[in-house]
Amino acid sequence: MAESMFHEKTLLITGGTGSFGNAVLNRFLDTDIGEIRIFSRDEKKQDDMRHTYQVKYPELSEKIKFYIGDVRDLASVKNAMHGVDYIFHAAALKQVPSCEFFPLEAVKTNVIGTDNVLTASIEERVKKVICLSTDKAAYPVNAMGTSKAMMEKVFVAKSRTVSPDKTLICGTRYGNVMCSRGSVIPLFIEQIKAGKPLTVTDLKMTRFIMSLEEAVELVLFAFENAQSGDIMVQKAPACTIGVLARAVKELFHAENEIKVIGIRHGEKMYETLLTNEECAHAIDMGNFYRVPADKRSLNYDKYFKIGDKERNSLTEFNSNNTELLTVEQVKEKLLSLRYIQDEIAQWEERR
Repeated sequence: MAESMFHEKTLLITGGTGSFGNAVLNRFLDTDIGEIRIFSRDEKKQDDMRHTYQVKYPELSEKIKFYIGDVRDLASVKNAMHGVDYIFHAAALKQVPSCEFFPLEAVKTNVIGTDNVLTASIEERVKKVICLSTDKAAYPVNAMGTSKAMMEKVFVAKSRTVSPDKTLICGTRYGNVMCSRGSVIPLFIEQIKAGKPLTVTDLKMTRFIMSLEEAVELVLFAFENAQSGDIMVQKAPACTIGVLARAVKELFHAENEIKVIGIRHGEKMYETLLTNEECAHAIDMGNFYRVPADKRSLNYDKYFKIGDKERNSLTEFNSNNTELLTVEQVKEKLLSLRYIQDEIAQWEERR
């Protein structure tokens, strides 16, 4: 079990007040882990989280320590890192439209912030750092995806500068997390409750979908299996936005119309988890792909003289060529989520 690897260890989660941080707490708080540190810049979210877990786990909440700080500020990152064994780096600006309007802010958090976390990790001799990336980093067309692509380049480059025996640096890349903060499913539910049309950008647009628990599983798989510089990718299914909207409507027995509003700033019709170029050397691990770091030096001369003609037969893995779920399959996946179960129960009571 992965939990045994955390026995009496201290885990730091950057951006820990978000959906991912809460999922990790729910998964690990009641195990033999020593301490979980939540690092973020929002004191209100930290206070809410503190009270929530004091009520939920009164005998375990002392394991959670809260640190106010910003990944953009190296000193505040260092302040939270003394005695830390492992880091899940989840802090990021993630909203595509807002990053389009403020791209430099995305750079400051997603690129420079990541470098700060890794610099402090190496100085403090943190054993493992796992950086969370997104499908939007593959063939990026928007500022958020571009900043995350640069984040991946930063952690892969940084992994070359430190021995994995001292600090192992790796990353994960995954698609849309169902019902996470800012995602479309909670918006659909709000629109249903308000009697408004469900607004979709394009019915044929496809997106990878996974649960928060699956996102945590991917990070734990990377924790156990990744080598320094690796990017780990889960073979996630996908669905069209039209199918997703219909699935939510049917679960809530709603008659709301579905209204197409057009593609927003910086959106793609489909997302990519594994590029053609990465497929050339990706390793198939069953339910996951491992993309190893390019460990060649800057001395290209030897590669001109001795070429590598071997190439994998894999091709680009995207949300159009993966398994596309039907309405019934999406409903089944949604019904496995506690958030959806609670929302349906509340909706049924009101009706």
